[in-house]
Amino acid sequence: MSPTFKSEIIDLLSLNDTPSINLLLQNAYQVKNSVLGKTVFLRGLIEFSNICVKECYYCGIRKSNSKVDRYLMSEEEILNSAMWAFENGYGSIVLQSGERNDKKFVSFVENILLKISEATSNKLRITLSCGEQSKETYKRWFEAGARRFLLRIESSNKIIYENIHPSDHNFNRRVKCLLTLKEIGYQLGTGVMIGLPNQTIEDLANDIIFFRSLDADMIGMGPFIPHADTPLFEQDIKIVGNKNELYNLSLKMVAVTRIMLPKINIAAATAFQALYPFGREKALLAGANVFMPNISEVKYRKDYRLYETKPCVDENSIDCLQCVEKRIEGIGESIAYFEWGDSQHFEERIYNN
Repeated sequence: MSPTFKSEIIDLLSLNDTPSINLLLQNAYQVKNSVLGKTVFLRGLIEFSNICVKECYYCGIRKSNSKVDRYLMSEEEILNSAMWAFENGYGSIVLQSGERNDKKFVSFVENILLKISEATSNKLRITLSCGEQSKETYKRWFEAGARRFLLRIESSNKIIYENIHPSDHNFNRRVKCLLTLKEIGYQLGTGVMIGLPNQTIEDLANDIIFFRSLDADMIGMGPFIPHADTPLFEQDIKIVGNKNELYNLSLKMVAVTRIMLPKINIAAATAFQALYPFGREKALLAGANVFMPNISEVKYRKDYRLYETKPCVDENSIDCLQCVEKRIEGIGESIAYFEWGDSQHFEERIYNN
């Protein structure tokens, strides 16, 4: 990667006057429209378990947080949510959980994948977000019907990564998992948190370069919002001075990523809406093209709070979809109903190989 390329990214991320920021966001939106069109792909999010064996310092469902009521949705509940999504025009779902790698959990996920694939005749695209696993497990889940996997690197700076995780976490192991997922044939998703303690603009520029070097197909990233029951709560966030700066920096990350990687999928993360009511729409107007409405049963949502002020915990799936439709139509975009929404970058990567 040339120094000039990196310096250009840093310059764009460093913009701090409103007219320049608005111009950047507009340019990114134009890139998205010219390459991918004015459509938004839906991913029905099913947060099927908050049981986790990890102790990530930023996460509200970390293992040692005793204030969380732990749950695992039943196979029937998960299948019902998936079928609701399928019947209501979602071309894709995301099955997300806390991290486990015991045999019982691996088999549970495999069985769910097989049942959803059978019930929908493989017409519902399935993304998994279930953390670090062995190559064998990733293969089993792929063969059972999963076609995308989201595993966020959180920060491509190894030191920052180590500062937000306990010592039994390993940066190189996480990167290896990403490479393994790609090798197996998954559409590869990763992402970072923006505004972490001691993070710099150069670190964020390196994150975008990491996405490119990894040849990622989809990105899920958003502002770092601390959770009160975690070690990172109230730590200094030196990259930004206030909520508005964090919000603008996060939008700039979406915009610059879109400009540098025009054919990938980028999610409008829920965390944007946690900062401002119309934050996710603003992310779409900055170049994102994926919206992930929560379709988990309402009774579980309050117990899957990775960060404070998480929105949409009280809305049922029907209300949520109606709200999403209004939000997306309100900014002049259209929803691609019943479409998988595979990453154009992935399709070209596979074709070229």
